[in-house]
Amino acid sequence: MLRLRVGFILIAMVVSVFGARLFQLQGIDPKAYAARAEAVGLQTITLPATRGSIVDRNGEPLAESADGLMVVADPMMTVDDAREIARIVAEDLDVDYFETLDRLRRPDTRFQYLARRVPAPDARALVERLEELGYEGVDTRRDPVRSYPSDDVAANVVGFVAGDGEAKQGFEKIFDQQLAGKDGTATYETGGGQRLPLGDNSVDPPVDGEDLTLTIDRDVQWYTQRVLRQAVEDARGESGSAVVLDSRTGEILALADHPTFDANQPMLASKNDMWPRSLFDVYEPGSVQKVLTAASLVDAGKVTPDTRITVPGQIQRQDRTIGDYWDHGRLRLTLTGVIAKSSNIGTVLAADEFSPKELYDYLSGFGLGQVPGLGYPGESGGLLPSWKTWSQINQDTIAFGQGVSVTALQMATAVNAIANGGVLVEPSLVKGSATTSGGAVVGTETSSSRRVVSESAARMTAEMMEAVTDPEEGTAPAAAIEGYRVAGKTGTAQRVGEECGCYDGTFTVSFAGFAPADDPRFVVYVVVQDPKNGGGGGSIGGPAFHEIMSYLLRKYAVPPTGAPAPDNPVEW
Repeated sequence: MLRLRVGFILIAMVVSVFGARLFQLQGIDPKAYAARAEAVGLQTITLPATRGSIVDRNGEPLAESADGLMVVADPMMTVDDAREIARIVAEDLDVDYFETLDRLRRPDTRFQYLARRVPAPDARALVERLEELGYEGVDTRRDPVRSYPSDDVAANVVGFVAGDGEAKQGFEKIFDQQLAGKDGTATYETGGGQRLPLGDNSVDPPVDGEDLTLTIDRDVQWYTQRVLRQAVEDARGESGSAVVLDSRTGEILALADHPTFDANQPMLASKNDMWPRSLFDVYEPGSVQKVLTAASLVDAGKVTPDTRITVPGQIQRQDRTIGDYWDHGRLRLTLTGVIAKSSNIGTVLAADEFSPKELYDYLSGFGLGQVPGLGYPGESGGLLPSWKTWSQINQDTIAFGQGVSVTALQMATAVNAIANGGVLVEPSLVKGSATTSGGAVVGTETSSSRRVVSESAARMTAEMMEAVTDPEEGTAPAAAIEGYRVAGKTGTAQRVGEECGCYDGTFTVSFAGFAPADDPRFVVYVVVQDPKNGGGGGSIGGPAFHEIMSYLLRKYAVPPTGAPAPDNPVEW
């Protein structure tokens, strides 16, 4: 019993000592406690995650994280020389002098960032310069920087990451959550201004970002951009776009725009050049639309490639006069001839077989008026007016490509439905599947397809399109490729001016086609806005198509089919 009492007394004494000490720390002497906590404190630094790469279909990098460093300082060591150190840092790294000076003088820490994501050679050169001048307390730590190995190649799709690490444009921003990863932290205990070797230490490791694989072929993208730039410059055009599709899968091998920008130097570019025009700029497609109208008519059983159409020099519709781009008298053309010579009048007369709703339903099936859904916020779906609002002249002009608006990708996808045996495949820019920062899941694994016209209607339309590249009958002999059967269609359309909201005398010219025509592998569509050399879709878009398609057939070793070209008559 005595032992038990003695034990209780001892326990009470120990608890009293702890209680008194706690009262002292919290109530009587809090300032002294805070001073000791400052002397023995915790220091936390960031462990940067490595951002995932954006690679092409073959694993070639379009965007990657290169060797970079952060420049850091120990203010306890830099405070006396802060002015000179701040001047040198600001001079070498182009950072704000006064902010740097403030960081070098901070009295409450031994760790301050002076600059993030600095190329390793620049960061090391700065530290060496400071050491040579006798200044201490500035050092470096790992901090990857974003690099774009091919400069402007696919920059319109990839976008860029700014110097502060913020994703600004394109897929860098759209898939930022996947690419960015999560920074980690390292926390360690300090005492007397020094790290305590046996103090408390904890590390929350970084989680690196995931790579993003695109359907783009970097080599094809590079070549397409160069051909497009030359076409726009030769035509003295305002801008241009070119789309290359794998006709069987809908995968985008190239999505080119001109002008574009260098992703390594985005500050030198106009903001308008940083977005993919091929997804956002809308325009009236002109005569390329005629192949959609023709395929629809053939599918509905209204016409055949040999259907005879008498084409006058002009026709009157309501209060409008419709003519062709060339003066002619009365012509006797087949539907093949209408496509080969790109007759507006012949297309209108053939389309009279359709009611407005029938034509609308087919064009909608080809994807007109619908957003392709690649994941870009604000991606345009163009404009296909409701058939309920059409007058006769509306149906007439829409049949040959005026009064309806598209993007370059939309039109390429629609033509690809003809190349793909009448089945429209939703286009893809991402291999597999990926989730955008907005929550949309996109990619080849989520792409769907639907039949638009029958296989026989698509085949007959493709054969009519082969007449377009015929050297004697067609409007685009420059698009032909020796040894191959090539299907194509020219387009020349009036443009609506932004200021007047009317046709302002400028034009959109284009060429769409595929090869081999009887066993298609690729679709190429080239658009040039406002050419000033007087050329049309055949003379501007045709040669560009020829160059790009020839390159594709060589690169992917696609042999000619060897089958003879069709001999559909163009006149009767």
